Amino acid sequence: MDIREQICAMCRSFYTLGWVSGTGGGISIRHADRIYMAPSGVEKERIQPTDIFVLDLQGNPVEGPGNPTLKLTECAPLFLSAYDLRNAGAVIHSHSMNVLLATMLAERRAHPEFVSVLRFTQLEMIKGLAGHGYNDVYELPVIDNTPRECELTDTLRQAMQLFPRSNAVAVRNHGIYVWGDSATHAKTQAECLDYLCEAKVRMRQLGLPDPADAIAVASS
Repeated sequence: MDIREQICAMCRSFYTLGWVSGTGGGISIRHADRIYMAPSGVEKERIQPTDIFVLDLQGNPVEGPGNPTLKLTECAPLFLSAYDLRNAGAVIHSHSMNVLLATMLAERRAHPEFVSVLRFTQLEMIKGLAGHGYNDVYELPVIDNTPRECELTDTLRQAMQLFPRSNAVAVRNHGIYVWGDSATHAKTQAECLDYLCEAKVRMRQLGLPDPADAIAVASS
């Protein structure tokens, strides 16, 4: 499938999941020395292949969309951070409600002031995250939101460096950035994290014990 068409198909899929409602969220895919990005301010389920921006690896647009009124997403510097620091093949920005609610549960424990952490362990879908098994502890960094998306860049990069085993950074009261080696890999990582965040929220709602709580207390 053509990369532009792949982005459009993923946007439609994520719209049905409620991850990119309104004009929120975004998807970016790298191919060789080019980066393809969905535009800003467009309903994701209506994006067409001709709406996609193409950038070089430094983030400079080399090919604009057919509609000259479209703008490059403010997510661009955050997407570029994953390509730069993690050699990602694709990056997904989701406004998942499951993730948003889970970020409200994140507590600051033995980390810099700007970053919180959500811990997960002994939940089946952890096995779907790169480099993690059922009994491992997956730590998802959570940074504070800012009025503008691009203002998240510095703290996101710091969180990526502090948590080298995480393939995502969540944003409190906002959503999540997830990356992978390819578009398919980024998609599966985002799905696993959405599942884990929903499980954490529902365990809290139902008053069930969260296996990660004992680990969080022990390491605080």
